[in-house]
Amino acid sequence: MNQNSEKQNQYDIAYLRMAREWSKLSYCKRRQVGALIVKDKMIISDGYNGTPTGFENICEDDSGDTKWYVLHAEANAILKVASSTQSCNGATLYITMSPCQQCSKLIHQAGIKRLVYNVEYKDNSGIKFLKKAGVSITYIEDLEV
Repeated sequence: MNQNSEKQNQYDIAYLRMAREWSKLSYCKRRQVGALIVKDKMIISDGYNGTPTGFENICEDDSGDTKWYVLHAEANAILKVASSTQSCNGATLYITMSPCQQCSKLIHQAGIKRLVYNVEYKDNSGIKFLKKAGVSITYIEDLEV
């Protein structure tokens, strides 16, 4: 590993740790996911999974299933950028869990060029789509505390 890729790996781990801390803000009981969008070495957005603004902070229904309107962490982070003066074009998304199909489309359309994640989602079709779209994917399995 050369010095640049070693340094990038250090940044990747640090940002993933921050995304994991951010995930702890989620009210979801089944799974807490956090995301950071980084561009030009600056965090331009963050997000975690949860209900839309104005809704009660309860993500699961009475049977324990996630309510259909719960927003995923990466969607929240991308939507935050959309309401700002920033742009995701060329940015890196750090997320604690690999994205689903729907969020993968948002990631691609937002212009994010690199994805770094820590936990595999049960369905990897989102990752396959992003690879096909030319997004660089980095999976960091063992994230030290």
